[in-house]
Amino acid sequence: MAALPLNHAPGTGHSTVLDDGAVAAMAAALIQSRQTILPKRLGAPGPSAAELAAILNAAAHAPDHGRQLPWRFVLVPEAARAPLAEVFAQALLERDPCATPGQCGQAREKAHRAPVLMLVVVDGERGDPEIDLAERLVSAGCAVQNMLLMATAQGHGSALTSGKALKAASLRALFQLAASEQALCFISIGTVLSRKPARARPMASAYVSTLDANRGVVPGF
Repeated sequence: MAALPLNHAPGTGHSTVLDDGAVAAMAAALIQSRQTILPKRLGAPGPSAAELAAILNAAAHAPDHGRQLPWRFVLVPEAARAPLAEVFAQALLERDPCATPGQCGQAREKAHRAPVLMLVVVDGERGDPEIDLAERLVSAGCAVQNMLLMATAQGHGSALTSGKALKAASLRALFQLAASEQALCFISIGTVLSRKPARARPMASAYVSTLDANRGVVPGF
């Protein structure tokens, strides 16, 4: 990789240039600093228009075999949170007709957390039918991770949330999902109001093995 030029240093007329080691160190620091911040711990202000555009544009750099664009994102602005809140409550009642008004209220409240909320949608049939769903889901996951890292780089907190409501017919209708599409998860982004201590991450030795020509699959790398 070539050295990376950054913006001109103020008052110098010269660009700052980072070598490969510095760029790798910056990337490692960014990746290691990403932490899930639950939507209830995210508040205003959210990303500016320019920051949100950078977050969304980061998704375009995900691996996408055949350039199928098998995923898309649907932003849910504040004015559209009320219909989503009713979908969450209705989905709860469909699963549990005995849900209390308080439980329904808690379900509705989830739609109003975090300044930025968007739904991740994956299409299992768009483009080349030979590209199976698993590959499409991997591409979507890479796109989402790019967005989370960009939000982290900007100083924002973020989270992925899912749940049984994603499969509800009312949610599919609200977001006008095609028969070949599925709601994968929600992304929430905002200012970190509070956070839990960062959890310990596993070492690579816990999840990496090597195929040895003589011994088969062996632990480590």
